[in-house]
Amino acid sequence: MAEKPIINPNNLKIEGWYCTDHFNKSTLILLTKDIRDIVPQGLAIDDYDRLSEPEDLVRLQEILKINFELIGKHTITDQKRKLGKVSDYAADTNSFTVQKLYINQPMYKNLTGGQLSIDRSQIVEITDKHIMVRDVDVKVGSPVTALLGIR
Repeated sequence: MAEKPIINPNNLKIEGWYCTDHFNKSTLILLTKDIRDIVPQGLAIDDYDRLSEPEDLVRLQEILKINFELIGKHTITDQKRKLGKVSDYAADTNSFTVQKLYINQPMYKNLTGGQLSIDRSQIVEITDKHIMVRDVDVKVGSPVTALLGIR
């Protein structure tokens, strides 16, 4: 059973998934390179032997130690404006890279209860405490609005 993705915070690539072994309830890792297909029931692999013990994956040890959690991460703009927390994300199923972040805003900021969608190209920095994104609000009187003739 695939339980939780292993996300590299340096490039937002899903490196694999923590899995629970159905037979002995131990935690194993399924690497993304070993996924044959994504089907409605889950991730399809060729063989049980594709699952690895965490300590056997030497190249992945640094990422495993970080234990990066994307869901629930606070999101701020480069202007230090708080946006909310990551509630979900969308990943490309070919490259297994996170492409979009979905941010739940606090109720007092958004009375309609909607979500913000942040593209990976807007991400400036990822730390243990937050994800910083480029502020996309255009202020009146900024060079962009002056160029467009908006006052």
